[in-house]
Amino acid sequence: MGARSSIGHSSATGTRIRFAMDPMPTGICPVCVEECPVLCEISKSALRGRETLYPRSDLFGKAVIASNKYYGVDWADLQLMSDVRKEATFPEEFRDPDKAIFENVKVGVEVGYKHKIKLRVPIIIAGLGSTFVAKNNWEHLAAGAAISGTIVTVGENVCGVDPDSIISNGKVQKSPDMEFRIKAYRDWWDGEYGDIIVQTNVEDQRLGVDIYVLTKLEVNGIERKWGQGAKSIGGEIRVRDLQRAIELKRRGYIVLPDPEDPAVQEAWKTGAIESFERHSRLGMPTIEDFCEDVDKLREQGAKIVTLKMGQYRPAVIAWSLKAASEAKVDYVTYDGQGGGTGMSPWPMMLEMGTPTLYMLSFVIKAARILDKKGKYVPDIFIAGGIINETQILKAMALSGFPDKDRPYVVGAAVAKPALTAAMKAKYFAKLAKEGKLSKVAPEFTKLYGDKLESIFAVAGDLRKRFGDKWKEIPPGGIGIYSYFVDRIGTGLKQLLAGMRKFNIMLVKRSDVAALTERAAKIFEIPLLEDLDKEMFEAILDS
Repeated sequence: MGARSSIGHSSATGTRIRFAMDPMPTGICPVCVEECPVLCEISKSALRGRETLYPRSDLFGKAVIASNKYYGVDWADLQLMSDVRKEATFPEEFRDPDKAIFENVKVGVEVGYKHKIKLRVPIIIAGLGSTFVAKNNWEHLAAGAAISGTIVTVGENVCGVDPDSIISNGKVQKSPDMEFRIKAYRDWWDGEYGDIIVQTNVEDQRLGVDIYVLTKLEVNGIERKWGQGAKSIGGEIRVRDLQRAIELKRRGYIVLPDPEDPAVQEAWKTGAIESFERHSRLGMPTIEDFCEDVDKLREQGAKIVTLKMGQYRPAVIAWSLKAASEAKVDYVTYDGQGGGTGMSPWPMMLEMGTPTLYMLSFVIKAARILDKKGKYVPDIFIAGGIINETQILKAMALSGFPDKDRPYVVGAAVAKPALTAAMKAKYFAKLAKEGKLSKVAPEFTKLYGDKLESIFAVAGDLRKRFGDKWKEIPPGGIGIYSYFVDRIGTGLKQLLAGMRKFNIMLVKRSDVAALTERAAKIFEIPLLEDLDKEMFEAILDS
C-alpha cells in the first residue's frame, strides 16, 4: 500500500465531498453541480481563499491538528523481540528471580553534554509557544512535566506575543507570560529530575529573549529552533483583533493581511476578514554561525543548549547533526512530518517533508557515521506522531548498536499527546467538580465514579507523594503524570522485562525485526523470518 491522503476534503480544513464513496483520485466528486451546498476544498477556496490552506480557523486556540496521511511505512511494520535466556541479557543485579520483575526495570535516562539532566521517563514535552491552546493549558502542562520528572519546553514567540511585555530598544525587558510559564513549572519541580527549556527562533533572538530568560529568570537551557514536523516555515498564529494585529506588526512580526492598510481595515469592519495571520521569519543558519551562537549562549550562562529540527530533506538531516556535533549541543530533537500543530498550512503538513520513520532512519545513519569518525554525537529525541511506549522503545532500540553502551536516541518529544492528556483530564475534572460527569460520560462514571479521587487512578500515588497538596496539582498535570509515568513508564517496563533488558539503555537493534520489506530496507534490519538464522541452527547443532 502506497502513501495516501485525503486530497480535496478533510475534517482539519472543514471540507468534504458530496460523493464520499465515489471520489476521483484528484479529490473531487465525479459530478459537480452548481446547486451543491457541500463545501469541498475547491468551493471553500472560492469563498475563503487562503484560509483554506489552514486548519479550521474557528478551532484555533482550542485544538491541535495532526497529519492523517499514510506514508508507506509505520510503527506497526516493526516488531519488538522478546527473550527468555538468563545469560543473554540480564545485568548481574537482576539475576535473582525475586528482583527480576518488571516494576524494577529502569526506564529513566540522563541527557546532556557536560551538564546532565535526569529524566524519570524517556519522554519530554516539545516546544509549545504562543499559540493559544498552549497558553490556555500551560499551568497543566508545566505541572505535569515537573511532577513526572521530565523536560517541558516553552515554545517560540511567547515574549513577542505577550500583550504585557515591556520592550525597550527592540529588546524584551519583562514578559509576565514568560515569567508565569517558568514559575508554573518550578512551583512543582523537585530540582533533581527534568528542567524547563526556552525555545527561541529568529524573532526571539531579535528581541533578546535568550538573554532575558538566562539573566533575569535564571533559566538553565535554551533551544534554537530550525523547524518542526508540521511545516518548514516560521511559526504562525491567528489574531482576531485589529488593534492586536497592528501591535504585533509594530513589534516586528510579519502580519498578513497588512492590518495598517485602509482597505484591509475596511474589509475587517465588514466581516470579510475575520482574523489576521502572524508569521515568523525563516532561519538561514550556517554551521559556523551556529557554533559561534552556541558558544555565546554558554558564555551568557546557558548550561543546556539544544536544537529543534524540522522535517527537512535527508541531506539537511545529516548537515544539522554535523552542526549539532561541532557546536557540542546537549541534545537535538528531530521532528518528523506528521506531528501536531496549532496552525500550519495543511497541504504542507501532508505533502512536504520527511515523515518520522524515514527521518529516524536518516538520523541513525548520520549518528553512526559521525561516531565512527570519532565525532561527538549529541543525545537525540524523536518527535512526530509518537504517542506510546512501543514507538518510543522501537526508536531507541533501532539506534542501539552492539559496540555502544547506550542508544543514540534517548527518548521521544511530544506536544499534541501532552495537550490531549492535559485537556481531557482538565475537562473531566471540571465536570466532576460541577457534578456533571455522570451526564456527559455515564459509562465512565459507572465504572470509575464521579469524584476526583476516583477518576484518576494515580490519585493514591500522588497523595502518598504530596500529601493533601496533591489536590492543588492542576488536573491536566495529573493527566500528564498518569499518561507519562503510569501508562508509558509502566508500559516500557513491561516491554523491557519481556526483552529481559532491565535497563532501557541496554536495548539494541537486534531487539527489533521488520515485518515488511520496506521497513527492512529503510532501517537495514532483517525481516522476522531472517532473524537469528545462524544462531537458530547453531543452537540445534550444538
